[in-house]
Amino acid sequence: MNTKNLTRTAILIALLVALQAATKPLGNQFITGSCVNLVLAVAALFCGPASASIVAIVSPFFAYLLGIAPQIWLAPAIALGNLVYVLILCALSKSVKGNAGGIVSVVVGALCKFAVLFVVIVKLLIPMSKLPAPVALQFSWPQIVTALIGGCLALVIVPALKKAFKE
Repeated sequence: MNTKNLTRTAILIALLVALQAATKPLGNQFITGSCVNLVLAVAALFCGPASASIVAIVSPFFAYLLGIAPQIWLAPAIALGNLVYVLILCALSKSVKGNAGGIVSVVVGALCKFAVLFVVIVKLLIPMSKLPAPVALQFSWPQIVTALIGGCLALVIVPALKKAFKE
């Protein structure tokens, strides 16, 4: 990773933490989750897989430290879902040409992130821990919605970033 991408990764992590802290008082998963997914998608589409992977992995640990994530032992599973999301965004946005690449990558990425979180957290971890139903709901269909919102916003923001940075 070069200095430029390392700097961008650090800025995106700082932005991620700031957005998590700023939206936490609202107590709305759709706002916080969409902001997190926006940062993840910008990292993937603007910086590439290495930066996006780092941001994806650290995100749930900061969410836990800020009191957003319900349990620390769920953080690795959330990181896995985030990692799947950003890697699919990176891969598909490059392999499908034009605007369709971004749209396809966001939709497929959102569906895959949901599938990973649903299987790992809702079907495996929560039944073993007997956490309450509202926790399970957090990791079901709202994940698709927040990943789609964040990804679509990134599709608007990233071209402007690329133009501003002449990339």
